[in-house]
Amino acid sequence: MEPITAVNEKFFIVIRGKSRKGFCRGCIGRVEAETQRGELMGLLYSSSSAGSPKSGGIVRREDTYPLSRHQAQLLLFVTSTSKRLELLCNPQLFSAICELTQDDLVVVKHKKGHLPGLVKNLMQIGRKENKDDLHMLGFEVEFVDSDHNLSSKKPAPLPLFSAAEIVQVVPSYSVPLGLCWKDGKYGSLNRKAVTRINSMPNIGSRLRQAAENHTEQSVIQNQRLSTSHAPLEVGSMVEVVSNSGITVYGVIRWLGILGGKAAEWAGIELDYEVNGCSDGTYGSQRYFTCKGSRALFVPITKCSPDSRFVCLSTEGQTLKPTETPPVPPFDDSEEDAPPVPESEALSLLVGRMKGIQGHINSCYLDATLFSLFSSSVTLDRICQIPADTEQPISCTLRTIVNRLRRQGFVPAESVMNFRKQLGCDTFRTEEKDPEEFITVLFQKVLCMEPLLRLRSKRESSQGAYTFQIFLEKEQMGSMPTVQQLLEASCLSGDLKFETIPSCLIVQMPRFGNKYKMFPHIIPSTELDVTDLLYNSPRECFICGRLAEFECLQCLPDHKMQPGRIKQYCTTCNTQVHTHPLRQDHSPSALPVAADVAVETPVPRHTMQLFAVLCIQTSHYVSFVKYSSDPHAWLFFDSMADRCGDDQSGYNIPEIRACPELGDFLCQSEEDLARSNPSKAPELVHRLLCDSYMCLYHSAATEVSKPNN
Repeated sequence: MEPITAVNEKFFIVIRGKSRKGFCRGCIGRVEAETQRGELMGLLYSSSSAGSPKSGGIVRREDTYPLSRHQAQLLLFVTSTSKRLELLCNPQLFSAICELTQDDLVVVKHKKGHLPGLVKNLMQIGRKENKDDLHMLGFEVEFVDSDHNLSSKKPAPLPLFSAAEIVQVVPSYSVPLGLCWKDGKYGSLNRKAVTRINSMPNIGSRLRQAAENHTEQSVIQNQRLSTSHAPLEVGSMVEVVSNSGITVYGVIRWLGILGGKAAEWAGIELDYEVNGCSDGTYGSQRYFTCKGSRALFVPITKCSPDSRFVCLSTEGQTLKPTETPPVPPFDDSEEDAPPVPESEALSLLVGRMKGIQGHINSCYLDATLFSLFSSSVTLDRICQIPADTEQPISCTLRTIVNRLRRQGFVPAESVMNFRKQLGCDTFRTEEKDPEEFITVLFQKVLCMEPLLRLRSKRESSQGAYTFQIFLEKEQMGSMPTVQQLLEASCLSGDLKFETIPSCLIVQMPRFGNKYKMFPHIIPSTELDVTDLLYNSPRECFICGRLAEFECLQCLPDHKMQPGRIKQYCTTCNTQVHTHPLRQDHSPSALPVAADVAVETPVPRHTMQLFAVLCIQTSHYVSFVKYSSDPHAWLFFDSMADRCGDDQSGYNIPEIRACPELGDFLCQSEEDLARSNPSKAPELVHRLLCDSYMCLYHSAATEVSKPNN
């Protein structure tokens, strides 16, 4: 038996790793002993058994995150293990919940929506029948109505909420001046296995002092915000005080004049659902798209910069460095995390301080890594590196990917360590293009062979990691699709793919933010590469029989689907080129295998779009598809906002759900060609205008992801 060392009372939550001897992700345990190999032997607590421990188990220390007893009791009352981890990954909110005092104002999830209320008691749930039992902790909350009155009319049991049901915490000294709360009177509660305890922190003189200090700071803050903050614009993080005195937070998604209104209004996407709000519509008009009950429209004069991210300094004092919000520690293991399951993608990834945190011109790298690794398994299969040959930089990348997939957030420090290992000082500080980083990533870090093998008619073969579109502008319409661009570029350059790529990264005909050939480009959700494969059978564009010729001059022909590649059988080739306008064309013969029958059906080879990188004024962002659902799109910006100044602040990354992109791309090819990009929703318009790279994976090689 291996020697073990006894420890004092310590609690933990399992944050990663597969289920092993009783423990799985999100489980809460108490350390009983620790082995010399760094494994924890402990009791497993179950919320279903009112805090009574199950049989003991063993878990690796690096798979756990330490908890105080109070934190463990609060999390134990959260029945969903995924909700526990989600709360743990929001350290600012969780810390505030752990420090709640009596009469603190909170906003809780309720069947009627998100409602404000006052914390009245900390409640023990469960009976302690033996020394190993652990009481769960919940909060009794009394609701507040719109007239600032407590909603309880008579003594009655107050509703009980878990820590995961609290979405906002407002300390009692932050309640607006002049807002008075009535004292509630309570009768004795006779609830089975629920006990009120006197463990709410003392809020006597310390609270009064805090209130005085806060009141003074609030006056100073309001004066400064009203005179010195930058003009609010789309993308600004703001707060709005409701009629009930509750402050709601969100991001401006639209600015303009509403129908029937004279002044400028703002459309705000709130952090959480609120009764009476919409999904981005006002009246019968849609102004932007978001989740239901999260769109609030108010006069712009009612908005103020989000005070949670405003860094103030007093007169005569220098601005102190702004510390990045703490995140749970992450110790990587040998086991790689799979892409985020579809069922967990929105809860794990969507929000602020989500994704990869940007720092010093890192947006090109952040957007590329998020696009390649957050939801696709394509590169997982083709970049397997034997453990005995893995370099330190590969280990660093592996940690970034695993942290993104497990916690939904990667701090800037982790990415900076990776940038330092890329071998060139310019990667640390300067702006780069994604294709330069991709080449270094695949060659040096992943030690991969080129993703593409291209062959020309001259029989020369060359490798590449990305495919750059080259063509004459006159060959396309004003808003081409990626399918049309790829076919025209291959035909113009006389290029074919030797095999179907497992991953195809297509660069649009533009150069950074300085030049773009087309004002708008439509990313094809599916690429048909059948006619772009070397020595592969192709079907006649006219009759569907085996093709023997292709013609570059027919590409822009307005009478035959302009922009689509044209190949013909011998009969159709003769008929098409007897037309007076095509008699000067020079169709070229296609290689046809002798054993392929003329009537043989040609199988189609397609690839699926899984990410798009965009650039706007030297800043890269990305759109990523996280499941097979056509509406399952995310928008990621590693530098969506900033807290503090350039010297002492930090960037705030943000991920937003973008189902409206699916609505747009699901249209028929004809409807897409007739669409007006200027009238498209904000993010859809950004995609059409700013597309820089479109990433596709082969449907035949893409491994299915877990759904839960």
